[in-house]
Amino acid sequence: MTEPVPSPPPAMDRAGLLAGLRARIARLDRSGPDMQGRAALPLSPELDAHLPWGGLPLAGLHEILGEDPGSSLGFAALLMARAQAALPGRSLLWIAPEPDAYPPGLAGLGLDAARLILVRAPRAADALWAAEEGLRSPAIAAVLLLGPAPDLTAARRLQLAAETGGGIGLLLRDGAEEAGPGAALTRWRIAPRPAQEATAHHLGDPAWEIRLLRARGGRPGAWLAEWDAAQGRLVTPAPLAAAGRRRA
Repeated sequence: MTEPVPSPPPAMDRAGLLAGLRARIARLDRSGPDMQGRAALPLSPELDAHLPWGGLPLAGLHEILGEDPGSSLGFAALLMARAQAALPGRSLLWIAPEPDAYPPGLAGLGLDAARLILVRAPRAADALWAAEEGLRSPAIAAVLLLGPAPDLTAARRLQLAAETGGGIGLLLRDGAEEAGPGAALTRWRIAPRPAQEATAHHLGDPAWEIRLLRARGGRPGAWLAEWDAAQGRLVTPAPLAAAGRRRA
């Protein structure tokens, strides 16, 4: 379902724009289970062993730099699906100037699109406010925000909101952007690669080059990864030798 966030005229008080979103989230709050603390989402045995939390931490903000829009969106959707599984009953927010979700593709990554809320926010300020409200709510498992990098103050607010709500925030950015200091717990760079069984007539399951550029309290790393749809798991068969050589 789509929850449009129209761009208000200049004379409109922006607080009124958020009132509808707050009301929508409040209705979810009454049925969504609460979960505090920073649990970790399992990714793969290799990635989990490398991350200082034993997986991707909930109650936190994570940054994804995508070299290809489709593959990076697929990786972000996989993380959202993991959050949805870890926090059953919660919903997901997908915030973008023009959100465009493909339910069959999301289902293949384990994501239940029936609990996905698409938020259209053409203005960056509105998108940030919607993301902060969503992350603060215990009815939301994950918030995906597409667009340019927020400034450090706004990113810190998103991190604090995620700590309050207990879900994860995913900032999906164009990999060509300059990536400076940030408040996110982790920063990843995602690039596409052909699946192992891909042929000219069958593309195979989604596959990526995954580079962990930064992890709070951890170290960089890089892996070849592939989604095994039959088993419903992420496979990381081999590390990449040049981990950390790409720009962060």
